[in-house]
Amino acid sequence: MQFNVYFLGIGGIGMSALARYFLHEGRRVAGYDRVQSHLTDQIEAEGAVVHYEEDPSQIPADFRDPAATIVVYTPAVPADHAELRWFRQNGFEIVKRSQMLGYLSQGKFVIAVAGTHGKTTTTTLVAWLNHRV
Repeated sequence: MQFNVYFLGIGGIGMSALARYFLHEGRRVAGYDRVQSHLTDQIEAEGAVVHYEEDPSQIPADFRDPAATIVVYTPAVPADHAELRWFRQNGFEIVKRSQMLGYLSQGKFVIAVAGTHGKTTTTTLVAWLNHRV
């Protein structure tokens, strides 16, 4: 089944990466963010539809069917956000970014890097090793 993915907070580094993943998988992607950025410009260039006003009327028509659209949000989006409220009131499946990462990693080998310091360096080393091996 083809499904759409709508992101609330699409411009963050983690959310934009998920948006790119779904675009790569052939899904239709749209979303909201407060500000336009280099990341939002990139995902728009790759096919996502992004808007920057908190307004449910700006949700594209193709993303207004709860049977065809899943909504991914970041906890940075407040609970009283107008679009989040609209999706809840209209029966959409709504998942946190962390839940979506869990769904996508089910049944796969995953290397995760966490901590307070050194995540970028460690992740770069792991990526380099995976690429070289």
